[in-house]
Amino acid sequence: MATVPVGATTVGGARRRRPDDPSRERKVSLLARIRRDKVLLAMIVPGFLYFAVFQWLPLAGNVIAFVDYQPYRGFIDSVWVGFENFATVFGDPTFYYALRNTIVITVLQLVLFFPVPIALALLLNSIMTPRIRSFVQSVVYLPHFIGWVLLVSIFTQILGPLGVLPNLMEAVGLPPFSAMTEPWFFPFLMVIETIWKDAGWGTIIFLAALGNINSDLYEAAAMDGASKWRRTWHVTLPGIMPVIILLLILQIGTILSVGFEQIILQRDAVGPEAAEVLDTWVYYHGIQDGEWGPATAVGLVKGIVGFALVLGSNKLAHLLGQDGIYRK
Repeated sequence: MATVPVGATTVGGARRRRPDDPSRERKVSLLARIRRDKVLLAMIVPGFLYFAVFQWLPLAGNVIAFVDYQPYRGFIDSVWVGFENFATVFGDPTFYYALRNTIVITVLQLVLFFPVPIALALLLNSIMTPRIRSFVQSVVYLPHFIGWVLLVSIFTQILGPLGVLPNLMEAVGLPPFSAMTEPWFFPFLMVIETIWKDAGWGTIIFLAALGNINSDLYEAAAMDGASKWRRTWHVTLPGIMPVIILLLILQIGTILSVGFEQIILQRDAVGPEAAEVLDTWVYYHGIQDGEWGPATAVGLVKGIVGFALVLGSNKLAHLLGQDGIYRK
């Protein structure tokens, strides 16, 4: 006598599987999935349109890097020059100190600014009471909503040649120091301004990651005699390490881009040799001087280098046992 497998029935001698049998495969058509998830799809439409219009569509403009572009001629009628624009860029000495300044500022921001939101999030999460934490969060978030024009004005009133700090130093008999006009101090000034403006805002993601750590891990560590520092080192930091790695990879990908508005507002105070970066170089050569080809060539190189850095750092994260941007 033939046996009937579990989850199957016989109808007219034919064996059929029950509808609730988990081994029963259901193929849902694309149209059915769209109808099922229409609300979620509608929610992502604005984001998709944003990237399509402002991120993906402008990629076609990179063809300007290979032509002698003239706005009145357009892309098609402009003369094809190949890599001549790239040769022009690499033969311009101003490009090299713009590249140097860009790397110096971004490396300083990566080393000095990136750990600050992590440390601030750990402080808010582990030391302060909920009431104090809410108050401090509100205070440190506020500078993020201040525009760079106002922020630079505030720093000028404090650190400028006629600011509070130089006058105070002169009053106590010290030589006055104007941080806003010293070329060698300009990269550090950029980091200080960025920390003051965005350190509090950067804690949001890390605080969310800290909230997802299982509290039982802290209790188990405390029962084993681990001090607060040990619990932070062995429980908290490993718990938020995937978020740290992800944000670090994204930060490395933008290593050739720095705050355009922040720098262009202070460029004239210290001179172009100290404050010129790739973004301002593109602005002055491309927009003001009409050198569309070389300016686009610099932008294209920035994009390629940033993409390569993201892939490389993501691969390095995988080799070190981290997930990176995506899991293996």
